[in-house]
Amino acid sequence: MRRALRFLLRTLLVLFILVNTVVAFHAWKFTHFYDYGSISVKKPGERSGWDVTKDILFGINAMKQRNSVIADSSFEQIQFKTRDGLKLDAWYIPADRATGTVCLFHGHGGTKSGVVREAEMFRKMGYNTLLLDFRAHGASEGNTCTIGHRESEDVKLAYEYIRNKGEKNLVLWGISMGASTITKAIHDYQLTPQKIILEMPFGSIENAAKGRLKLMGLPGQPLATMLTFWGGLENGFWAFGLKPQEYAKDIQCPVLMQWGEKDPRVSRSEEDILFNNIPGNSKRFVPYSSAGHESLCKREPEKWAQEVSSFLR
Repeated sequence: MRRALRFLLRTLLVLFILVNTVVAFHAWKFTHFYDYGSISVKKPGERSGWDVTKDILFGINAMKQRNSVIADSSFEQIQFKTRDGLKLDAWYIPADRATGTVCLFHGHGGTKSGVVREAEMFRKMGYNTLLLDFRAHGASEGNTCTIGHRESEDVKLAYEYIRNKGEKNLVLWGISMGASTITKAIHDYQLTPQKIILEMPFGSIENAAKGRLKLMGLPGQPLATMLTFWGGLENGFWAFGLKPQEYAKDIQCPVLMQWGEKDPRVSRSEEDILFNNIPGNSKRFVPYSSAGHESLCKREPEKWAQEVSSFLR
């Protein structure tokens, strides 16, 4: 009996170590991007069974994406420098007779070129726009993404740049990680934008991990908790404390929050918690029936333009 119990305990210990090792690899791959062109990425039809097995065991290699679309009007390319010496790349696009400025922040793995469509719409509404590549994304330096933890400084740098230009009507717009990072920047640096637009923000990094696992067909728990633990440990911060749903309590301006009803990553209940934590009544929640975790502006452009322009008036 004792021998069987010892065998069982040893087996469980080995399984515990193996599972944590696999999860630690996945956490590292989720928060680190290789420089563009430094690794080869096979297309789905070119992948062998061993390639799939490696992804399951060691995580998926992700490469920084290039900005594939250049703004279609004159723009100024600018750079900011973070506390740890990284150069961040941004585009400032002026509008004729502008009534304000909108800063736009993309999601995890994206680039500023991915939000050009939204920037064009804001410009038609009479707003200058600033599009930023987060650290470890696009043309910005760095290879480590902390899912909003350190990126909140990136939001602050963009905000300060626009404020220093004398702008009084400053709006912050973000999608997915970009939206969640706005809430953390407001919490960390007491930013006071005139309005903010949040599209599909995650409520906590643990919930974001659950969404990623769901897309991979894996159980949310206990893997999401393990991913959160290892992701924070590997990157030097307490990831369980990264909760936009709590940061939302510090927002002191009108908020437009938007979400796609077919979103496989961020649930309606998760959005409701964050939305209800925003103080006051100057807030509006808008669902999009045909959209998933994607650009709402591209999926339902007429509705997006109507909702956003009405909010900005």
